[in-house]
Amino acid sequence: MKYTKLGNSKLNVSRICMGCMGFGDPKNGMHTWTLPEEESVEIITNGLDNGINFYDTAIGYQNGTSEQYVGKAIRENANRSDVVVATKFLPRTEEEIKNNITGQQHIHDFVDKSLENLGLDYIDLYIYHMWDYNTPIYDILEGLNEVIEEGKVKYIGISNCFAWQLAKANALADAEGFNKFVSIQGHYNLIFREEEREMIPLCKADNIATTPYSALASGRLSRLPGEESKRLNEDFYAKLKYQSTEDKDAEIIKRVSELAENYDVSMTEVSLAWLLTKVTSPIVGATKPHHVEGAVNSVDLALTGDEISYLEEPYVAHELVGVMADNKVSASDNEKVWAKHTKNNI
Repeated sequence: MKYTKLGNSKLNVSRICMGCMGFGDPKNGMHTWTLPEEESVEIITNGLDNGINFYDTAIGYQNGTSEQYVGKAIRENANRSDVVVATKFLPRTEEEIKNNITGQQHIHDFVDKSLENLGLDYIDLYIYHMWDYNTPIYDILEGLNEVIEEGKVKYIGISNCFAWQLAKANALADAEGFNKFVSIQGHYNLIFREEEREMIPLCKADNIATTPYSALASGRLSRLPGEESKRLNEDFYAKLKYQSTEDKDAEIIKRVSELAENYDVSMTEVSLAWLLTKVTSPIVGATKPHHVEGAVNSVDLALTGDEISYLEEPYVAHELVGVMADNKVSASDNEKVWAKHTKNNI
């Protein structure tokens, strides 16, 4: 495994971040394909044994059970100081807004609940899961600054936002003396490259770490069309993101397969090797031991410039999908997207 600094922070992270959305009680949340506790701990431990020290979860994943499983695995199998734990908080709910719960109080409540779930004393990277259009960004930044000052959080990141929002937030933080966002977690992979328009150039200019999710397009970049998996069949949200562009994406997936065959490696390794030339640490989900192996091996696969161009050449512009599909969504809309089958965690 190789390691790098996470943007402007002092955190030293593995080039692969293990995404933990696949861990959590499959009977308690929006996904039916997640792993129960014993299997989750086994996969996380496998990651630790293979040098992955960066783990990304969220309070919204399977109603907090993902955080619980991640915390258990780390407490039992690693030195806390050797692992970088990232988790995320959701926007205020309509009920919180109705009850006049401020953005600052919302963050305090959520960070305390995440720490309880994790069973840890602090969070290395606390991530604003999606832009809350019903809460002033000042309130978010002030609340995050407070939990950093209390020692509950070391650094903050942001996910699912536009470049102008990240630039605006960090400019305000700079002006007010608050801590700035050191990382962005956006949707970015070989078949969805819209982050290259504005977000990637901004991050390069300001040394903001890029830790994209859906690095393998929910498995589409790790297998040929027609190959089945439980997640592929049951992940309704991934279908919303990729089903409409299958025809456009097929040529890229074909070229990934071709290069994988030429190198005698998996499609996962080729897809991630491409992404590693662009970002700090892609977030890679793993629900089987060979998923960990493929992700780890990708760090040592060096594609040539011509091969990178070959993979990129068929790409055509895509419409934004998921929570980024609209440039403004309400708190209730956010909840519908990310917590359709969940209950409130707090």
